[in-house]
Amino acid sequence: MRAPIGLRISTRRKGLRLSQAALARSVEISPSYLNLIEANKRQVGGTLLQRIASELDIPIDELTGEAEHRLIHELVETFADPALADVGLGMETARSLVATQPEIARVIAKLYRAYMAASASADAYANRLRADPLLSQLLHQVLSGITAVRSSAEILEDVDDLSTAERAQFVTSITKETRGLSAVAQNLIGQFDHASTVRKSASVRRELDDMIFAARNYFPALEQRGAEIARDMRSSGAIGEAAIAHLLETVHGVRVERNARPNSGRAFGHDAERGVLWFRNTVPQSTRQFQMVRLISELTSGNVLTEAVGVPHLSSETARHLARKYLTSYIAGAALFPYGQFLGDAESLRYDVEALSERYNASFEQIAHRLVTLRAEGAEGVPFGFLRSDPAGRLTKHFPLPGLLLPHTGHACPLWALYGAFRSSGQLIRQVVRFSDGSRFLFVAKAVSRRASGFTDQALPHSVLLVTDILHADRTVYADGLDLSDSDADVPVGPTCRLCTRTDCVSREEAPFAPGDEPTLTTARA
Repeated sequence: MRAPIGLRISTRRKGLRLSQAALARSVEISPSYLNLIEANKRQVGGTLLQRIASELDIPIDELTGEAEHRLIHELVETFADPALADVGLGMETARSLVATQPEIARVIAKLYRAYMAASASADAYANRLRADPLLSQLLHQVLSGITAVRSSAEILEDVDDLSTAERAQFVTSITKETRGLSAVAQNLIGQFDHASTVRKSASVRRELDDMIFAARNYFPALEQRGAEIARDMRSSGAIGEAAIAHLLETVHGVRVERNARPNSGRAFGHDAERGVLWFRNTVPQSTRQFQMVRLISELTSGNVLTEAVGVPHLSSETARHLARKYLTSYIAGAALFPYGQFLGDAESLRYDVEALSERYNASFEQIAHRLVTLRAEGAEGVPFGFLRSDPAGRLTKHFPLPGLLLPHTGHACPLWALYGAFRSSGQLIRQVVRFSDGSRFLFVAKAVSRRASGFTDQALPHSVLLVTDILHADRTVYADGLDLSDSDADVPVGPTCRLCTRTDCVSREEAPFAPGDEPTLTTARA
């Protein structure tokens, strides 16, 4: 959802009392071309946008309006909800509101989040009451227990000639039934709490997104902690699996075991009681190495992690727990891929993920994770978003990219390269996409799979997607051979079917929320 970058450039330039000619000369373009940029008649991105931002002494994200992008996206999602769909609000309303009344726009977005959280809890309870056989069984147990207690109590109250032994027998029966009722009630409460927790996962995911977005996915204290861990590893030898395992055992008392075949089906795990970090024999070296460093980070970074998750964006213990897990992995990435060195290599290799994987002996996903954190002020890499999908198309992990509306749960647009990569497993594919508002992005995706440990082992693949705004695409190797100024070859996409306004898409799987004369699914597929 394109921000008026040209207007921001013009406003900033005038505020600094710079002429168009002076700014154009300093960034090595013609005044007429700068005039077109400021009139929003030419896109600007990549190295040119960096030069302009540098000359105007303003962060790139202020020029691109990242915060406004995100707020517009939230309002669009709010207006698309069935409760508001018949009002007829849409993209233009969202843009206008963010531009003229940003505080009110933020309040609307906050209220919608609260509404979604409340609806999730209500739906969870309703579904449990309607369909859960376990809940039905528990309720029957409660009724049976109450009936038994009541029957025994009535006998004690109404029958006068009971012997002492008989009365004691009925009291014992009542005591036994009430203890059983207490256990059943605890299970019943646990079922409701579990349902509510599961249904609130999307709200928790949004809170984590807010934390990442507010920090621009860059955490200086965690970068410093990663550098300290890297120094400790180097003291045990050159950074590699042997040195990390030595540090883990001699300093932290954790032994690394391989060839383990646990019944849980997990690929690796930490047995704290035995002091063992175990791996199945099919886990590749890159994963073993990363998980060892991650465990070191978890064992030694308690204070810095506690401080990092103590931010107002995280309102629940569940959100803080999820954030802590993410930030522990962040520290491990900072230790294995030092910021300055990694950024330099990424720039020199033009963000070739597979080349970086080879250089750092890391997986495609690990490199992709690190790329989305290169946001240090004054030393920024290409801004990337990240998505991961399982073979069923369900999104299992994502990190936000300002300007791109990523679905928080469920599935993304079926036309995205994220899903196309499954048809070419192991091969990297690229795709230039255009959303209905005119915003354009470069998608780079790859489907990867772990090795199978035997004939009966189901080694399912997953797909990883890196996303960057077309404005920055020319800084990557994936733009080579593409005419980025020609949008005719773009793939028209949406965020997800229910939020997509394209009425002529034959790949639609779900009717849109927005009102109007959208075709039904049957019509769209005819």
